Amino acid sequence: MATVQEEVWEILRKLALSSEETNRRMQETDRHMQETDRQMKETDRKLKEVTTAIGRLGNRLGEFVEEMVRPAVVRLFQQRGIAVHQVSRGVYAERDGDAMEIDLLVVNNLDAVLVEVKSELKVDDVKDHVSRLERFKKLCPQYAGFRVMGAVAAMVVPEDAARFAYRQGLFVLVQSGDSMTVGNDEDFTPGVW
Repeated sequence: MATVQEEVWEILRKLALSSEETNRRMQETDRHMQETDRQMKETDRKLKEVTTAIGRLGNRLGEFVEEMVRPAVVRLFQQRGIAVHQVSRGVYAERDGDAMEIDLLVVNNLDAVLVEVKSELKVDDVKDHVSRLERFKKLCPQYAGFRVMGAVAAMVVPEDAARFAYRQGLFVLVQSGDSMTVGNDEDFTPGVW
């Protein structure tokens, strides 16, 4: 039989071993946490790179769609009886704390057509564009005497967005094969702002 002193020493020895094992596990856990932290930082870095690349791709896609629409608007609006003297891309206007950017501005001596270009048109895009049309003459007073009309153009135009744009009095320019067409019927009368 072990003496009390021997039992106490055995308990102390087991506690010391247990303490060493706890310290070893804590150090191992710390190493795992440091490795996890390093991996998370690397993942964050890669995610930022991917996000940046997607942003650049989205911008390039927008530029591609604008370059597809820009030459087509001359033909499309002339077919609808609207002469085209000038097409300007990326027109920016700012006045009295308000600002807007117009993807394509199509003008002649009497008419100005503001064209919003998207890769995929959504109803909210149409609402935003109508807001631009309502503010256009205030922000660009040089067009105060012009008949201002609106158009939306996209590679992908869901039916609900096309119907909504039509009801707002906007021309709807859609992709058809390798060119653009006016999606509005011949009876369409554009809204004038």
